[in-house]
Amino acid sequence: MAQALALAERGLFTTTPNPRVGCVIVRDGAVIGTGWHQRAGEPHAEVIALREAGARAAESTVYVTLEPCSHHGRTPPCTDALIAAKAARVVAACEDPNPLVAGQGIARLRAAGIEVDVGLMSDAARELNIGFVSRMTRGRPWVRMKIAATLDGKTALANGRSQWITSTEARRDGHAFRARACAVLTGIGTVKDDDPQLTVRDVATTRQPLRVLVDSRLEVPLSARILEGGNVLVAAAVEEGTRAAALAARGAEVLSIPNAAGKVELGELVSELGRRGVNEVHVEAGFKLNGSLVAAGVVDELVIYLAPSLIGESGRGMFNLPELTDLAARVQLSIRDVRQVGADVRIVARLAP
Repeated sequence: MAQALALAERGLFTTTPNPRVGCVIVRDGAVIGTGWHQRAGEPHAEVIALREAGARAAESTVYVTLEPCSHHGRTPPCTDALIAAKAARVVAACEDPNPLVAGQGIARLRAAGIEVDVGLMSDAARELNIGFVSRMTRGRPWVRMKIAATLDGKTALANGRSQWITSTEARRDGHAFRARACAVLTGIGTVKDDDPQLTVRDVATTRQPLRVLVDSRLEVPLSARILEGGNVLVAAAVEEGTRAAALAARGAEVLSIPNAAGKVELGELVSELGRRGVNEVHVEAGFKLNGSLVAAGVVDELVIYLAPSLIGESGRGMFNLPELTDLAARVQLSIRDVRQVGADVRIVARLAP
């Protein structure tokens, strides 16, 4: 199963909106077939592994990181392929949270006389597909927020300048998180201050995530680099036909999702991304939007790079959050990982559900 998980991870940047899945087929103590799902519409991991195993797959044990699918999507059901191959046993790391499967694949295999065991290394399998699980069970993607800050918690100078607070190694590591996401989200303030592209450049990938811009009043300049190459969704709180048409000509889609305060309704935006098949959202924004996203309750994870430097009280912080009068109301986190990346320290923390 560990080998199957390592295979599944090869699809980290490419399988969206599908889950990352790996498969290893064993017979008489030897591996006879391996496979991993590469991208939507292409063969699933089990099918690739069965092709490699050929007739030897009969009476084999199949290790797969996710319950085999039992429905017709872009490809036929993997359960049918396993039954036809006369596999003796299937070991799945976890059940598929997709309501179209959700135990039906396991039931079909058992009905065909194939022994099925579920749960081996399930935590690792779910972590690998945490966004897919989130979308299937909560109806919204997993939202991961990346922040680069000094040791005193400042993300930019008072004038908005932030390039570059952290090291080259930290920025490359951040691009790996970008690459695994289905969408990268930022705000108009960041676009005005830094004019970012928000593309993946420092790691090799064949897919660029959707770029999402929160821009309540449609202030983004048509010359902004984020608009280059299309594949951009602009979330606004106004309906301005002329401006929307100009952005459409630049390859951007404008979506109006206002709230009562005349801002973008962030919870609805995240839900809409889920409806569009987005599993993971990677946020790179300023302290105002960071705070608004946390306050809206849509952030699941923080990836914070702390540089060994200080800016001082005049600098911009990480989050613009309402003042608290009681410590019991503070946002609670659980630390998942701490490590050094280049000269910086990377902290991965999750917000309490």
